[in-house]
Amino acid sequence: MCDEQYRFPPLVLALLRLQSWLSPAFPTGAYSYSHGLEWAVEAGHVHDRKSLVDWLEADLCYGSGRNEAIFFSEAWRCAIDDNLMKLFEIAELAAAFRGTSEFALESSQQGAACLATVRQVWPHRVLDGLADILLEGQVQPTLAVVLGASAATQGVPASVALPAFLQAYLANLVTAGVRLIPLGLTEGQFAIAELEEAVLATSTAAKQATIDDLGSAALMVDLASMFHETQYTRLFRS
Repeated sequence: MCDEQYRFPPLVLALLRLQSWLSPAFPTGAYSYSHGLEWAVEAGHVHDRKSLVDWLEADLCYGSGRNEAIFFSEAWRCAIDDNLMKLFEIAELAAAFRGTSEFALESSQQGAACLATVRQVWPHRVLDGLADILLEGQVQPTLAVVLGASAATQGVPASVALPAFLQAYLANLVTAGVRLIPLGLTEGQFAIAELEEAVLATSTAAKQATIDDLGSAALMVDLASMFHETQYTRLFRS
């Protein structure tokens, strides 16, 4: 019966919460951003499943996706260590580490929405402290930092939380690709499956990385975002 009490390991409940935060139903507005993919499709650089996978894999392994993984991992470690000042430094750097205005908007608006909702539904003193110090320093929250810290407050291991975060990051962009190219829904799932190895490789590297390892070699992704700002017809905000 639903009113019966069942005992599960605490990690099970934590994983349910992580799944909620990464769900398309979570109110961050992720569906309205394409991370420059809309221009890449318009320009013909992305036109089928293979080119979509190539584009997203490059971003994940060598571009902003890799940096997001590092920020997530650093934020997770700071929250585990209860080091609020270091967490603020990571959050401040993450907010500044955006190649274009649209990337800044994409990250800050999702981060602010995520932080507000998690604090309201699953309150924790680390998240309250992060919100206060960001407000005092006039720094916008970023999604990777908020989710990294949130996962730590629930005791989700980084080895689980980080791949899940990157998978959700890519799944949202694949969904955008399905709409833009367009692709069938099954083709979209093939694309997500083909990116699994890149997700695991990036997660493994990011767990050992620090802010000294930040950087990007995916120049076309940044250029796509810049060109998207003046694209004549747009469905997405980035």
